[in-house]
Amino acid sequence: MTFSLVARCADTGMFGVAISSSSPAVAARCSHSRAGVGAIASQNITDPTLGPKGLDLLAGGMSAGDAIASLRETANHMDYRQVLIVDAKGGTAIHSGCQALGTWSEAQARNVASGGNLLATETVPQAIVDGFLASSGHLGDRLIAALRAGLSAGGEAGPVHSAGLMIAGNVPWPIADLRCDWSEDCPIENIAAAWEIYKPQLDAYIQRAIDPREAPGYGVPGDE
Repeated sequence: MTFSLVARCADTGMFGVAISSSSPAVAARCSHSRAGVGAIASQNITDPTLGPKGLDLLAGGMSAGDAIASLRETANHMDYRQVLIVDAKGGTAIHSGCQALGTWSEAQARNVASGGNLLATETVPQAIVDGFLASSGHLGDRLIAALRAGLSAGGEAGPVHSAGLMIAGNVPWPIADLRCDWSEDCPIENIAAAWEIYKPQLDAYIQRAIDPREAPGYGVPGDE
């Protein structure tokens, strides 16, 4: 019920996950990233514990491929899971269990991996990867461009209702974690609109956390 990508920016070392689904609140269950470590999407019939488990494996020195192999051996019900990983060196790996729903497929290249299930067409993940590789700019811009490319290629077989954008930078928390948990319109465009508002303020929010004494004002009524 989902299509997604995990990606690494080769210039900045940032990691990101972008995802959309017909199910509600997909990003709350499926998106995982950690600064300096990697990014993971755990989807299909979701096990949210696979994200933290996979990131711990990466943090312990495993590559994306080794982490997938370990999860296959140790995690429960992997026939029902779809897991995408990108690691700190830009390596990627994907597990799609034999019980993945409907039309499913996957695609990957250096620094980016995409997968989906219950898709309108099996070409969607490759369109997402191609969209990411053809894009430029901030990782957030590239993630949205890739997700739009997947939607243009058919996306999910039915209408999508939720979406998310998560980015890990060089601090211990996600520097962006934008979600549309339910929309009757296009949640991907809702996320894109939120990103356009959030992107110019991103660095200020990081600075406020690190040292509020050096942070810019909030620019809201009462902040004089």
